[in-house]
Amino acid sequence: MNDKFIMALDEGTTSARTLIIDSKGDIVASSQEEIAMSYPAAGWVEQDALEIWNTQRTTIQNVMNYGGFKGEQIAGIGITNQRETVVVWDKESGQPIYNAIVWQDRRTENDIKKIPAAMKKQIIEKTGLIPDAYFSATKLKWILDNIPGAKEKAKAGKLAFGTINTWLIWRLTKGQAFVTDPTNASRTMLYNLQTKTWDKDLLKYFDIPEQMLPEIKSNSEVYGKTFEGLISHADKTSIPIASSIGDQQAALVGQLGLKKGDTKITYGTGCFILMNIGEQPLISKNGLLTTVGYQINNKTTYALEGSVMIAGAAIQWLRDNLRIVYSSAETEWYVEQARKNPNAPQVYFVPSFSGLGSPYWDPSSRGAIFGLDRSVRREDIVKATVESLAFQANDVLNAMKEDSGIIKKIKVDGGAAKNDYLMQFQADISQSMLERPKNVETTGLGAAYLAGIATGVWKDFDDIRTKRKIDKIFNFTRTEDDVKPLLHGWDMAVGRTRNWLTDLEKD
Repeated sequence: MNDKFIMALDEGTTSARTLIIDSKGDIVASSQEEIAMSYPAAGWVEQDALEIWNTQRTTIQNVMNYGGFKGEQIAGIGITNQRETVVVWDKESGQPIYNAIVWQDRRTENDIKKIPAAMKKQIIEKTGLIPDAYFSATKLKWILDNIPGAKEKAKAGKLAFGTINTWLIWRLTKGQAFVTDPTNASRTMLYNLQTKTWDKDLLKYFDIPEQMLPEIKSNSEVYGKTFEGLISHADKTSIPIASSIGDQQAALVGQLGLKKGDTKITYGTGCFILMNIGEQPLISKNGLLTTVGYQINNKTTYALEGSVMIAGAAIQWLRDNLRIVYSSAETEWYVEQARKNPNAPQVYFVPSFSGLGSPYWDPSSRGAIFGLDRSVRREDIVKATVESLAFQANDVLNAMKEDSGIIKKIKVDGGAAKNDYLMQFQADISQSMLERPKNVETTGLGAAYLAGIATGVWKDFDDIRTKRKIDKIFNFTRTEDDVKPLLHGWDMAVGRTRNWLTDLEKD
């Protein structure tokens, strides 16, 4: 039995976590701290990059100290992160020149609209992405265009750009490693899926100096070692940093979705569905994204991805804005109350607070609740909110079936995957079988698996597969005819939220 552990850094949109995973693949210790968000203007979403780093470092020290671990017990560190979020910093001082612009930020929507049709077509063909403010390129361009002196410094090679993984690796190694990985690179709208390099034509179009971009390395290899004293003043161990992978691809790996057709749904702040499509990129005809799933030993596996912008965030909205629930966990009780009423109306909630993602890509859509009458109660709105996660995921699954012709077993994870009603509802409307693992925190596990393989804790994925544990299988219990009226109502509701801002401007 290998007595070495892997440390996984899971830097998400709203919190930073550090996990310690043993050689059996079990999480034996964890620490989590929230990260603040700021909203300087309508549609703008920012975070303090230094706070992200300091919070992540705090969780590292906490989990090591509280768990009684020593640095020499940690074979390697794996990193997984919120994708698309942009940090630009001064290479000499290590200080960010502006706040991190978060993936949810919509400030560059007008810049996207101005991209000529021919260039949009080129972006889709090269990157597999549908041009959108969601991705990193226009966020990075905004910083270079709006922060005094930034463009000149970037051209002089004095600035560094990275998504959060690159920023954390830079800080962990005190600037010795300036790297990214193909999964994060493929979300920037600057990475060419065919050449597997930064695309010079796109860099030229967005006016981004190549020298400010990190080196692209595989998802499973040692990039460098942490600085001495990371853990404590007394523990001077330098730990190898041995994997980096975007959070949604990490969940695919954590679910061991390693065969063509394997599909996973992660229910987090957003809802992200990835399907393994093998070693050849497939450009979607149905509003999906093509992305790198993972790369090991120069072998690249691609994935189709559908991105639902608002999933768990809709439940947070019920809690924080409407204040009709005190905690996310309460939603299951409210759903049960709604289901006990045989005369309860079917309410639909389309939570497109910042537009619709896949497969619609309609930034002009805004949220709405349909089916309201005097009989509607709090529990009906809560139930509609929970169901909205499944309806949105189902739209993406249907698009995947159209593009690929294959969907095998669907593996689910993320916080909301613990909700049995949601899982059964998803299985029913999607007419699919769902598999939930005992540990739904598969994002950190994916990063850990890749780091463990790179450092010899595990021989390969077959070694890991024997340790995976399943919690529950959800088979669909309703017929296609049973769910057809539900899906029709959802389609009507979504249709009526489309182009809301655009139509409002016309009026």
